[in-house]
Amino acid sequence: LGPSFTAADSLQACLQSRYASAHSSLKAASGPPSHHHRAPNNNNNSSNNSNSNSTSTSTSPTESSTGLKKKKRLSKCEEDVIRLIGQHLHDLGLNQTVDLLMQESGCRLEHPSATKFRSHVIEGEWDKAESDLNELKTLMHSPSAIQRMKFLLLQQKYLEYLEDGKVLEALQVLRAELTPLKYNTERIHVLSGYLMCSHAEDLRAKAEWEGKGTASRTKLLDKLQTYLPPSVMLPPHRLQTLLKQAVELQRERCLYHNTKVDSGLDSVSLLLDHTCSRKQFPCYTQQILTEHCNEVWFCKFSNDGTKLATGSKDTTVIVWQVDMDTHQLKLMKTLEGHAYGVSYLAWSPDDAYLIACGPDDCSELWLWNVQTGELRTKMSQSHEDSLTSVAWNPDGKRFVTGGQRGQFYQCDLDGNLLDSWEGVRVQCLWCLRDGRTVLASDTHQRIRGYNFEDLTDRNIVQEDHPIMSFTVSKNGRLALLNVATQGVHLWDLQDRVLVRKYQGVTQGFYTIHSCFGGHNEDFIASGSEDHKVYIWHRRSELPIAELTGHTRTVNCVSWNPVLPGLLASASDDGTVRIWGPAPFLDVQDAEGITGMNMNRGV
Repeated sequence: LGPSFTAADSLQACLQSRYASAHSSLKAASGPPSHHHRAPNNNNNSSNNSNSNSTSTSTSPTESSTGLKKKKRLSKCEEDVIRLIGQHLHDLGLNQTVDLLMQESGCRLEHPSATKFRSHVIEGEWDKAESDLNELKTLMHSPSAIQRMKFLLLQQKYLEYLEDGKVLEALQVLRAELTPLKYNTERIHVLSGYLMCSHAEDLRAKAEWEGKGTASRTKLLDKLQTYLPPSVMLPPHRLQTLLKQAVELQRERCLYHNTKVDSGLDSVSLLLDHTCSRKQFPCYTQQILTEHCNEVWFCKFSNDGTKLATGSKDTTVIVWQVDMDTHQLKLMKTLEGHAYGVSYLAWSPDDAYLIACGPDDCSELWLWNVQTGELRTKMSQSHEDSLTSVAWNPDGKRFVTGGQRGQFYQCDLDGNLLDSWEGVRVQCLWCLRDGRTVLASDTHQRIRGYNFEDLTDRNIVQEDHPIMSFTVSKNGRLALLNVATQGVHLWDLQDRVLVRKYQGVTQGFYTIHSCFGGHNEDFIASGSEDHKVYIWHRRSELPIAELTGHTRTVNCVSWNPVLPGLLASASDDGTVRIWGPAPFLDVQDAEGITGMNMNRGV
């Protein structure tokens, strides 16, 4: 009996030990640990560990459900971003990465019908692609777009048959599939003409088509995608399009952006916002021209930017040569003999000639050959005339001139009178690019358009105060006016509306000439009676820079049309200042800069 009792006792002790171990493990999982019996042997230890692991495993579903609850549901915006990234990765050929991204995010790059359609187009399976359109039709906002998409598919199918020399099959597509659509019959006539192409190269050249293959089919797919809602298939290269728009918007909002840059994304960093320093802007006096010995009334860069002409009360015109590398100017020629002084200058379109006009009591006009320095024409119709303004016709063979005493003439290069307009008291003139219309500001505080061919005129701009001078943008759309006691006004000539009034400048009844300038003519500059030069961004009413240095009224400013970082100003102090970027990067407040951190208006 002894041994049997011993075995029973041992079995009972073992069962009790296992029960205690399991019980303590459960308690440990649910609350503070409790004391329990030590396992009598290694086997029981193994059993204890097994029980512990079993307990841990039993709690994992709870932890898993907690993790699922914590997983954030993606917003519409987040799903869009994932789709955009997926499309971009797909364009890069990282298809496995795209599959993993879509699987993990739970998003769908595009509708399954669109995926099937894409595959069939790229593989050139036109019948299947056409069948796919029926599935896509229910997903589209405009069912009529199906007809256009079908036309594009059949056009590609037709061209590929022709390139393969399958003329009968191509003709069948043209007659039995394209023509019954009754869509774009003019294009069908063009397509039928391709049947006469003698070889594949001739077909590709006449159709302006890449030929059968992935390139033309991808291009076709890009066109087809434009008809599908973005929820079905994203527009092509959508992420790149958005990034380009963001970069362009930053450039537009940059107050001092004044350089021509590549429109592609490879030329910029997407990791930083676009900024241009004020030090890169023409706010620093880099040269002072002191050769005139009296007030300087006018300055104007040539159309090719290589020369600057300045006119003065000292009766001379000085032509300066611009070094296009160093941006330094040196005296090239002095044109003398303007007895009344020179208050206005105009370069011919080819920069071969320069016309000089005088102040109100001057009845003469000088036409100079710039290269030789010879006077080609000295024109005066009458001693009663006042020829104070001039403008070249775009053909370079004619010009118009006039003044406040009622003269308004059109002449050839020899000063011969071609046409005249009676009774127009001209303050300033400009010829539009159409070669027919002449804009003239007059003493009635307006700008009118005059057509010398059909002898018609019309009102374009009406101000409430005298228009002292005006200039027109290169595209002929905008006019910049210096208005007495009001300052600088921007007008839209096409819509005939006042766009903006620029603040800061002091404008009385002196004739001050402002200008467009900088890259894309995004900036406006003007002289002022307070001795300063003011610069605005075209979209902002407040100045972005005030340039100081002149000691008397600044009569005229001219922005170099080729070098956007070069600006000239002419003053009654007898000097011409050339403004450029700051020469040293560590200069914080270079001479002549009063910066203003203003928000740009729209």
